[in-house]
Amino acid sequence: MSGRFPVIMLVCSAGGLEALGAVLGRLPENLPAAVVALQHLEPDRASQLPMLLDRYTALTVAPATDGDALTPGRVLIAPPGQHTLIAVDASIALIPSGSLPPYRPSADLLLTTAAIALTTRLIAVVLTGRGNDGATGATAVHRFGGTVIVSSLDSSTQQAMPEATIGRDHVAGHVVPLSDVPILLQELVTAPLITPARKPTTDDD
Repeated sequence: MSGRFPVIMLVCSAGGLEALGAVLGRLPENLPAAVVALQHLEPDRASQLPMLLDRYTALTVAPATDGDALTPGRVLIAPPGQHTLIAVDASIALIPSGSLPPYRPSADLLLTTAAIALTTRLIAVVLTGRGNDGATGATAVHRFGGTVIVSSLDSSTQQAMPEATIGRDHVAGHVVPLSDVPILLQELVTAPLITPARKPTTDDD
């Protein structure tokens, strides 16, 4: 399969288990896109998120490990105690998050590195949560040609995270109820991918 498949990034904080389950539970097993899911987690506690989300969805769910490839139909879960980044070869890169805030794992770091590596094939989804993590990362996604979806405030258990992204001018391409997010994702991942424009060349190049 070509490496030009879409990649979905789902980021959230408080209330995230239910929101992630609502989205993943309505995505088909043969989804032609890779998925990475990130929820803020205590760094010193083992995460049950992969096991819990596996109950919601027909997709394959696994904790992200360093060097993992992004694969269509597979959901990788950001682990506790480490920031999850996307390397230039579009693989997972993990770095220790340390013992101090800001948000851990960081949605901004995930989305910003993914925006640079994946450009137009990235779809970022900001779901329920406290704080403003994800807004800067979503801005990077928009800047590099990706698509930003935000769950509407009235459908978010905690409104701060989606509200922070909505507050960034022209960043959110779609603000929709949580129940509509999986429908929109399926429409977007089956649409033709946009190829990034190349710099024009001249005879002197």
